[in-house]
Amino acid sequence: MSPVHALERWHDFYVLVGTAGATLVGLLFVALSIGAGFLSSQRAAPTRAFFSPVVVHFAAVLIVSALALAPEHASIVVSVAIGICAVVGEVVSIFTTIQLLRYRWTNYVQDHVSYGLLPALCYAGLLVAAWMILAGNERALDLLAGALLLLLVVNIRNAWDLMLSMVHHQTERAERERTKDN
Repeated sequence: MSPVHALERWHDFYVLVGTAGATLVGLLFVALSIGAGFLSSQRAAPTRAFFSPVVVHFAAVLIVSALALAPEHASIVVSVAIGICAVVGEVVSIFTTIQLLRYRWTNYVQDHVSYGLLPALCYAGLLVAAWMILAGNERALDLLAGALLLLLVVNIRNAWDLMLSMVHHQTERAERERTKDN
């Protein structure tokens, strides 16, 4: 059985993972709306460097899951679409890593790993899975699922980190205003 035809057995997995990706993108937008006071022209570049990749990664999870759920498609179509998604995600991950290293917006190794290295690894896995699907390798779907799941989990961590950072900065700002008023 070709990997594309075997996707039917993975239906529930891709429904769950794709729904999680879509939901988390929506929640990230809600959180950003609530924390709009955090966003300023001074923080524009770091905000883009941290938030935009997380949105891209959640969207990639949604897109690849939707591709996996689409009925009756050829291996080449699935492979090329996943490959394109993987290349775009890889570029975003590499660009993010370069930005974080260049501007030193964070000193935490775990941030460099979570925002750059692990997503890049996931996209490399997606690219290999796309090639394996095209080659008819039965293990392709395992790699595809693993890369998507890791991408989802890493970006749940990243979204949580971003929300904590926003709360921390807003708390500091409120504390400064209270101190100034007294």
